[in-house]
Amino acid sequence: MIEPIRWTDEGVVMIDQTRLPAEETYVTCRNYSEVAQAIRAMIVRGAPAIGVAAAMGVAIGVAQAAPADLDAQVARISAELRSTRPTAVNLFWAIDRMNRLYRTIRHLPWEEIRDRLIAEARLVREEDIEINNAIGRHGAPLVPDGKTVLTHCNAGALATAGYGTALGVVRAAVAAGKDIDVFADETRPFLQGARLTVWELQRDGIKATLITDNMAGHFLHSGRIGCVVVGADRIARNGDVANKIGTYQVAVLAKENGVPFYVAAPVSTLDLSLPDGERIPIEERGAAEVTHVFGVRVAPEGTAVRNPAFDITPSRYVTAIITERGVARAPFEESLRDLAGSPA
Repeated sequence: MIEPIRWTDEGVVMIDQTRLPAEETYVTCRNYSEVAQAIRAMIVRGAPAIGVAAAMGVAIGVAQAAPADLDAQVARISAELRSTRPTAVNLFWAIDRMNRLYRTIRHLPWEEIRDRLIAEARLVREEDIEINNAIGRHGAPLVPDGKTVLTHCNAGALATAGYGTALGVVRAAVAAGKDIDVFADETRPFLQGARLTVWELQRDGIKATLITDNMAGHFLHSGRIGCVVVGADRIARNGDVANKIGTYQVAVLAKENGVPFYVAAPVSTLDLSLPDGERIPIEERGAAEVTHVFGVRVAPEGTAVRNPAFDITPSRYVTAIITERGVARAPFEESLRDLAGSPA
């Protein structure tokens, strides 16, 4: 299994996703600021993986902190990690989890606080792998046998601690004996589908075909696509979904052509404090991701650019949301609330 992120004695080790598929190289983050920069630079990406990285960032920060005035240092570490990316709620969920633990053990000797936080960060990673396997088990029965699955961006092992959410559903369906293949949208402008999803599926021996983003409608209309499965970075109380830019148009096209549209995400991606997707903050990234391709300028100097990294898919286009606790369907306010309140 691909190990996108792990804790070591040397630091937090991550596969550098900006260099895939040309190079499989690893980065060692030796302090919390380096973890924060890795999240900003998308060395590590994907909502669950960002959550794991944030938990490990808190842990490594405390491990290197001075025992005196630890409260202020934990607050500073947490604030820097929170500032990295605004949309993926797993980032904030993981930091909050680490802070809750710290508040219950802050009276203990520093060495014990350090060890407990490191153990918690490692547990976040282990739990994420288990969660992804459970998402796969719940989602596999929804995948039609003998058909093609369309996905957008990368919601595979690379976007998590391992196994994946959307690709976890694909992996589980293949393991169950279903004859399926995958069409991967290239996912402009960062090309996660082309660079990462196809790379993962090839490693697993799962049939994968790369298409450009503007081919999705053509193939959804063709009858070949049995379902769409994507991940999510944040899901509002009414079932509106924030995911990689371009997801919304795929959902609309799927609805138009009668193709089920599934979202695979852990319960930690639910943000039930937000009534709908209009309240989800959308990250705007740098213009160079649009004006350049692998460092080569493809647009004229002075081109005005908008580069939102995510869009909102209204819940009316979502057939079901697959979590580790089961499958939610409309009305989502009820089904998501029930799943969020269920034991893990």
